[in-house]
Amino acid sequence: MSSVVLQSTLSCPECGHAKEETMSTDSCQWFYECQKCKTVLRPLPGDCCVFCSYGTRTCPPIQDATTCCSR
Repeated sequence: MSSVVLQSTLSCPECGHAKEETMSTDSCQWFYECQKCKTVLRPLPGDCCVFCSYGTRTCPPIQDATTCCSR
């Protein structure tokens, strides 16, 4: 079993800006505002959070194969 990684780089689909963020281990992040273009990112259908949709790593509950808030 591998360890959960808390760092993920979010990439804005509108402008391409990328920023490394630290994920929470106890809640999903449903909104994220791009620092460059101010677009508010929301999870894509079927994803539980913005990290699962736009990040380089999925959120900690998904990495750990446990239940996430919307799955």
